[in-house]
Amino acid sequence: MTTLYLMVGLPGAGKTTRAQALAAAHDALRLSPDVWMIPLYGASDPDGKRDVLEGRLVSVALQALRLGTSVVLDFGFWGRDERSSLRALAASLGATAEVVYLPVDRETQRSRVGSRWATTPGDTFAMTDAEVDDSRRVFEEPDAAELAGGPVPPAPAGSGGWATWAAARWPSLDRVG
Repeated sequence: MTTLYLMVGLPGAGKTTRAQALAAAHDALRLSPDVWMIPLYGASDPDGKRDVLEGRLVSVALQALRLGTSVVLDFGFWGRDERSSLRALAASLGATAEVVYLPVDRETQRSRVGSRWATTPGDTFAMTDAEVDDSRRVFEEPDAAELAGGPVPPAPAGSGGWATWAAARWPSLDRVG
């Protein structure tokens, strides 16, 4: 079965290491905005370009699923609605979606983020303690139903459904459906 793996977690949780292992184990395409942002723009999110890039990567992921190739999206997916929209889009293509959550406590996160920046500054982004704390405040941890592959909840009221919600979230996303 073709699967869309959604890597969920905060910076420093180990998502990329796990994503690489999943891609190798399942002959899946791994897509990560972090791999593109520094070479293209030299920063994490200059002028909102990250959302544009993520939309294009989601479009590639959906095309790969249509072709029968599993995909690992190594984005972080801090918001439940992001995850729900992609789970719904995968299902609309006859694929399954799996939420892969890697929790991390604050001290481990801070240590890993600092270590990563010190050893590979050109390949990653620096984060201050305040940014680490901000990330922890806005992150929506997956619940048991999400992790078990339970039903996708309805799209937010007035959104027009998950495909429309996703197109608003990622403006460069190709039209789905």
